[in-house]
Amino acid sequence: MAERDPSTSAFVVLFSSLLLLTVVVGEEVGKSGRFPLVVSTWPFVEAVRAAWRAADNGLSSIDAVVEGCSACEELRCDGTVGPGGSPDEHGETTIDALVMDGVTMEVGAVAAMRYVKDGIRAARLVMKYSRHTLLVGEWASAFAISMGLPGPVNLSSSESIKKWSDWKENYCQPNFRKNVIPENDCGPYKPKHDTEVAIKGTLTESCETGKIEYRSSLIGHHNHDTISMIVIDKTGRIAVGTSTNGATYKIPGRVGDGPIAGSSAYADDEVGGCGATGDGDIMMRFLPCFLVTKLWRV
Repeated sequence: MAERDPSTSAFVVLFSSLLLLTVVVGEEVGKSGRFPLVVSTWPFVEAVRAAWRAADNGLSSIDAVVEGCSACEELRCDGTVGPGGSPDEHGETTIDALVMDGVTMEVGAVAAMRYVKDGIRAARLVMKYSRHTLLVGEWASAFAISMGLPGPVNLSSSESIKKWSDWKENYCQPNFRKNVIPENDCGPYKPKHDTEVAIKGTLTESCETGKIEYRSSLIGHHNHDTISMIVIDKTGRIAVGTSTNGATYKIPGRVGDGPIAGSSAYADDEVGGCGATGDGDIMMRFLPCFLVTKLWRV
């Protein structure tokens, strides 16, 4: 059996602790009657203010979380939310977003959405005007535009194109490929068939020892972050929302934790709300928000 890498375990424990605190805060505020409440990842103050104003003016938690995350998209928080950031291997920016209602447990989400800048509003439209949970790619864009959002628009910016051009000049390093050739250059890539493969800067896997060592050199501040927001409105109802343009230099088509309920965010009106950000490809393996919310219920 492969040994679990200590850094992965520490990651889960750390996020469980932080998220548990968020759930407790939501519950305690509910008991005290002090409404509304807005909690967000990272110091995205203007986004929190936008959500607070909406909730304080009597809007529902769903509408308030949409207003808050939308403000972050417009401000392009940290270059990792909204248009104009995090180019993929082809230099394109795409959007992931989610909204969840803690009362009805409804979820609306979009992933790898092209040509539409309003990710959180598109997610809200999926919830409001379809029986689906998640729409992806160009079909998510087409749906959002058909429901009234502006588009198609170019989501790239001069900054994202410059970042992508510099990355290409650096032989497409670092990247999210593994077990491929060429190892230290741009594609096209082909599978590498070895019994033991060392992947630079990310993963070393040995068929002899069955051990996996995870070392992330790709995930850090300013290159992957998601806004994950929790709102409790004046009536005590809880909603969560997320928005991100994903990991920088991701493989086109990659979907991160942002639009996955239970990974980046989760809401349960009887318990509270949960929000997280980090290495999305790891987080999706453990669904930390779902886990901590359900454990708190027990």
